[in-house]
Amino acid sequence: MHSAWARWVWGSLCCLAIIGWDLAHRLPAPALAQARWPITTPLGDKPLVLQAQGHIPMPPNTPAAHASSLLSMPAGGPEAVLAFWFAGTKESAPDIGIAASGFDRATQQWQPARWVLERQALGQALGFGVRRIGNPVAWLDADHKVHLFVVATGPGGWAASRIVHLRQSNAGIGVAQLAFEPVRVLPLSWWWNVSHLVRAAPLALQDGGMVLPVYFELGLKYPVALRFDRQGEFLGMVRMSQRTHVLQPTLVMQSERHWLAFMRDQRPEGRVTVAQTQDAGQSWQDVSDLALVNPDASVAGLGLAPGRMLLAHNSSPHSRTLLDLSQSANGQDWTLAHALAHGSAAQEFSYPAMAWADNSLWVSYTDQRQRIAWQRLGIKP
Repeated sequence: MHSAWARWVWGSLCCLAIIGWDLAHRLPAPALAQARWPITTPLGDKPLVLQAQGHIPMPPNTPAAHASSLLSMPAGGPEAVLAFWFAGTKESAPDIGIAASGFDRATQQWQPARWVLERQALGQALGFGVRRIGNPVAWLDADHKVHLFVVATGPGGWAASRIVHLRQSNAGIGVAQLAFEPVRVLPLSWWWNVSHLVRAAPLALQDGGMVLPVYFELGLKYPVALRFDRQGEFLGMVRMSQRTHVLQPTLVMQSERHWLAFMRDQRPEGRVTVAQTQDAGQSWQDVSDLALVNPDASVAGLGLAPGRMLLAHNSSPHSRTLLDLSQSANGQDWTLAHALAHGSAAQEFSYPAMAWADNSLWVSYTDQRQRIAWQRLGIKP
């Protein structure tokens, strides 16, 4: 009996892996659109200088936090950057929700954190049970509405997740009154839409749309690029790598049409893995791994300006005790730009996120799975 059950489960998982692989090849590739630089003027080798740092406020009586996402806000608004992360008793606990805070331009302080999404309310809105939520990723559309992409699970663990797309349901752009309503579960798999997850920020496009990097994780592990228009309508998807051991891709533009995907590597002696497109996302090819080690840990990248790419990553081979910010002109050769966090063997600094706002680079990351740390860096004249 147990043997038959095990065979059924294994067969189902294999079918899901095949279906996910097939779907990522059959759906139309994203429509051609060029990526958009945060800074259009080359910066040369001007160094990054730390301006401020600290921890983002947590909701009261909340001991755990993880997987932050940063969102740059329009000039002239009340907040420079919004931060989203999941928090609660511990990862995967029933009380995990999505928290948010904003960096107030007037006071130059982070506002008190508030809950913007809770598991039970999301399940009621979707019409089915949601066991856990996590990995929020935010995006601002052409109408200045905030979109939130969240990993949500039913039966099974994170590998059986779905990606839920939510859109801001009220007017204004302040975090204090920010509210969301579900758009839908993204249609990424023929098997109940499970086993796709989101982690890294989208790549902004010149037409106002974006490309969202996601990944398939059940059995096979590989990255997928999702294309959205300027209002957040889903247009299509394309697989980014033929490897089956990479996940959590982050997209970095080397030029308007030449983009790189840097990925977490699950091999025992992993390196930051790389795929590229030279036709603005129509097709992707695997390229050589970076020399940078990857201890099975999430990375975050940003094409800041022509000739200036940034990558936040853990730089010790088998732990997450060291978190560094590296820079490159060509995407292959990297040098240290800034040491974000260096701790002892028992400490963890992980899951970085980056955004450019108010002439500054903003970086956030998980600190000991207990709170979200942040740093603000400027370009030295």
